[in-house]
Amino acid sequence: MDNNILLEIKDLHAGVEGKEILHGVNLTIRRGEVHAVMGPNGAGKSTLSAVLAGKPQFTVTSGSITFAGQDLLAMSPEERSWAGIFLSFQYPIEIPGVSITNFMKAAVAARRKAAGLPELSPAEFLKLLKSKMALVQMRGEFAKREVNVGFSGGEKKRAEIFQMAMLEPVLSILDETDSGLDVDALKIVADGVNALRTPQTSSIIITHYHKLLQYIVPDVVHVLKNGEIVRTAGRELVDLIESEGFENING
Repeated sequence: MDNNILLEIKDLHAGVEGKEILHGVNLTIRRGEVHAVMGPNGAGKSTLSAVLAGKPQFTVTSGSITFAGQDLLAMSPEERSWAGIFLSFQYPIEIPGVSITNFMKAAVAARRKAAGLPELSPAEFLKLLKSKMALVQMRGEFAKREVNVGFSGGEKKRAEIFQMAMLEPVLSILDETDSGLDVDALKIVADGVNALRTPQTSSIIITHYHKLLQYIVPDVVHVLKNGEIVRTAGRELVDLIESEGFENING
């Protein structure tokens, strides 16, 4: 087995409420790589991210997914998170009554416990919190606010990149994180993602716009149409999509 392969999807068929949306997806991601999955609305991009995260309403009917040598489909959503998978939502939910600090304290503690690591001391946690907030240019008072309550669209996305920075995932899945962001917020999100890149971690950037990929340069680009990956290439594929649109991109 190639230990450099982090995620391997083979002939994945999946759907929701009895309707098949993914019709045989194949995808291999190596450690250290950033993959962009692009496609028109309704192509199956968000279904793919939901299946990887283990959302229970989505059903896998055939195929396999291996993550870091483990059968991902046999793992609960919590186990996937503890193993190092992070999903940034297209529409982050609000959690009234829970501060960002307490939310992250619980999340970091659960991740460390699953990894067999001791809980951080209050001083260690505070140091980590401050350093990661600085990374995504979040002001100190944000730590006291309720999770996403009253946040603008840009603030919600920035908060998610902050959560990603705190949890230090092995595989980050950004599901249309660029949706609704202005250029300044886009750059901050991209800078945070780029700062977290390591030779051992990988990312999947799901989008149908090219703009985010000007700031987060992918190693591999896939076009997903009608539930299938129809083209895989390098960064140049983004420019082709920009000039010709998805309609003319086929296998």
